[in-house]
Amino acid sequence: MIRLEFLFPGKTRESYLAAGIDDFRNRLANYAEVEIKVLKEIKPGRKPEAQVRQEEGRALLARLTPKTLIVAMDPAGRALSSEELSDRLTDWEDSGRRHLTFLVGGALGLAPEVLARADFKLSLSRLTFTHEMARLLLMEQLYRAFNIRLGTGYHK
Repeated sequence: MIRLEFLFPGKTRESYLAAGIDDFRNRLANYAEVEIKVLKEIKPGRKPEAQVRQEEGRALLARLTPKTLIVAMDPAGRALSSEELSDRLTDWEDSGRRHLTFLVGGALGLAPEVLARADFKLSLSRLTFTHEMARLLLMEQLYRAFNIRLGTGYHK
């Protein structure tokens, strides 16, 4: 069984988004082992944005599991259709990559060193979303991808 790990800096504060994330975590659990790791949020305060991103990046990199395939969410990443994401999951699994870690940065995005470490950079859209909303959209799209693979009616 494939393992999906999500690393999120900080809690999801909006209750409706947290409920949606929890719903899709439970749905995904029918197809994969799912783990969400919430890291301590690094608040900007008086620190420069680059320093906040760097500290957050170090925290994310420290939590990576060896031999995991790292998918970084990045607006400049590759935009895939739902069908292409489904195919990509199948390709990764068929090539023996059964542990996938999805990194969603905080409000300032991911640090350059995190993006450099990623095996794949994925963009959800050319539109801008809050980092909390991106968490929900990512999980819904992964659930959709599994349903496409299985040919269920969810994708229609």
